[in-house]
Amino acid sequence: MHLYKRKDSKFWWYKFVYHGVAYQASTKTKNRRDAEGIASKARLDVIEGKYDIKRLKATPLFKDAMADFLDWSSQHHAEHPNTTKRYECAAKPLVQAFGAKPLNTITPDDVEKYKTLRLSQGGKRGAGNGKVMETGQKLKPATVNRELACLKAMFNHFIKLDVIVKNPVTRVKLLAENNEKMRVLSFEEERLYLAACSQPLHDIAVLMLETGMRPDEIYRMRRENVNLEAGYVFNPYGKTKAARRKLPMTKRATELLRQRLSVIEGDYVFPFDGDSGKPMTKANNAHYGALKRSGVADFTIYDLRHTFATRAIESGVDLVTLAALLGHSKIQMVLRYAHPQAEHKVNAIRKLEEFSIARQMTEMSASALIQ
Repeated sequence: MHLYKRKDSKFWWYKFVYHGVAYQASTKTKNRRDAEGIASKARLDVIEGKYDIKRLKATPLFKDAMADFLDWSSQHHAEHPNTTKRYECAAKPLVQAFGAKPLNTITPDDVEKYKTLRLSQGGKRGAGNGKVMETGQKLKPATVNRELACLKAMFNHFIKLDVIVKNPVTRVKLLAENNEKMRVLSFEEERLYLAACSQPLHDIAVLMLETGMRPDEIYRMRRENVNLEAGYVFNPYGKTKAARRKLPMTKRATELLRQRLSVIEGDYVFPFDGDSGKPMTKANNAHYGALKRSGVADFTIYDLRHTFATRAIESGVDLVTLAALLGHSKIQMVLRYAHPQAEHKVNAIRKLEEFSIARQMTEMSASALIQ
């Protein structure tokens, strides 16, 4: 017999197994002693054949549960397909680890062992033609955390369906993530990288550097959302109102899109492998190739957005405006993108020094006139 409290209830709940069948229900009391009596009575009712007590649904194997969860996610998050894409990516190693285990047999210790195992494994990436290659680097904590987040969401889904009663991931601490490894490209690195880029990566990179758009926002850009005359592109995607925004374009971005719109067919500005009816989904392989050819130190495609944000801050754009350009609803979110470079910090100190000296001289002159 097991008594417990659910997050969504103030009452004690019981769960017990009889002849291989699990039973659970609320005792509808906050008093533990009273709850124990109610639970004992419920067990006796089951033994005597009174089956008016809520029985848990049959517990599926992990691999089947994950398949059902992903199917539910694709429908529930239909307006935000990237959510399901992240779950699908995270689900692959999870199914490899837990696939044949019944869902209710997975413990916090199993999750801890999974976390440790994944940290010791090497990362992988697509190599083209459906092949996968090792990156030679260990998985990042952020990657493992995204997998644990998927696992937690799946367990919560089946708790709501009354298939299970506990989520083993809630007792597992996430790994510390170092979000300071993003970097800013110098203008020379930008030049070398763009010279080595193939299309459409070249145009994607330029748009990120000129507008700060997210890669996925550019991939799904539609012809109807580009207004060349008014000089802006509208992004209709995103979970928040701030993400769905108009973005003013520089002359460089405007001319680039004018050229693309004159040669592409269909609705998408960046179509998928020549299929004008579908948007492209990623440019990772092209990015890795451009890095190798250019000789530029490793960075991620997303660092181009980071570069835009940092350059904007250094050019004098205020945080509120930058947050609006990046599609963030809170200024705090902008701070992780805007890290002034060493040269900018030195210039700031020089300006402060010059201001202090000038103010000092003014005050000394005023004092001398009084005397």
